[in-house]
Amino acid sequence: MKVAQIGVGGWGKNHARVLSQLGALVAVCDADEARAGEAGQKYNVNHYTSLDTMLESEQIDAVFVCTPTVTHFDIASKLIQKKKSVFVEKPMTYKSEEGLKLAELAKKNDVILTCGYIERFNPAVETVKEFVKSKKYGELIMLEFHRENRMPLHIKDVGIIYDTSVHDIDTAMYLFDDVPQVVFARSGKIRHEHEDFATIMLGFKDNKVAVISSNWITPSRVRHFNAVCTEGIISGDFITQEVKIEKDQGSETPRKEKQEPLTLEIKSFLDALESKNTPRVRAEEAVNVTKIAEAALLSSQKGVPVYIDLK
Repeated sequence: MKVAQIGVGGWGKNHARVLSQLGALVAVCDADEARAGEAGQKYNVNHYTSLDTMLESEQIDAVFVCTPTVTHFDIASKLIQKKKSVFVEKPMTYKSEEGLKLAELAKKNDVILTCGYIERFNPAVETVKEFVKSKKYGELIMLEFHRENRMPLHIKDVGIIYDTSVHDIDTAMYLFDDVPQVVFARSGKIRHEHEDFATIMLGFKDNKVAVISSNWITPSRVRHFNAVCTEGIISGDFITQEVKIEKDQGSETPRKEKQEPLTLEIKSFLDALESKNTPRVRAEEAVNVTKIAEAALLSSQKGVPVYIDLK
């Protein structure tokens, strides 16, 4: 598979590294000429500052879009119309209606469209998913997520809900295997143009709930979640990938090999391209995450719960 990448700064430089290691990267494109040149030289591939020039010059099967959120729709729609499969970093689009248009466009052009919800590929989440499916510790009734860190300097166009909370919104739907019916949120800003702290509650059927707390205020980096089941509490760490189960009879710590989620995510996308299979993160699921993020922002502005009807 021949893959190009648009946007090689911030988080995007990690995608370029993995794609190069997997032998799939053939070209990079970035509006910053120095950055494009540096990545091209580092990975020994052609580099461009113009998307159109790259598309005219390169034979490619798929493109990774790792640019600011507000640019995702225009770039991805152009690529899809050129019959290229597309991996878009999260969130897929800034507006959910744009995401719906991309999903329809991908179907019409018979290409794969997926979005970078990387925690689906985190071994800690996979371990918890297996326990939830098997009901080893009973029924999953509540999820709690905590993400804390100093504000990332490269994030300018969105606040913490679109940049950070979306990971846990997606993981909650993945672990519950369901979509929420109601969203209630509180958020505010201290050091950022957009919100830099937020707590979101997602209400699922049968009174199941996910509580998502994120902030860019805390000095230390925290990436932690709890899955509260009827027969025990499973806690996971997104960074260390450690999982611990607390039960009446004591605790246990299952062992699983630590792996880089980004490598697993990119390999999964390349496999889907090769086999023409549905990607693990479907475009429609990414659109639902954006709809929930929109509802969370609206709820925090209005101070009321927002009821949503997702499929």
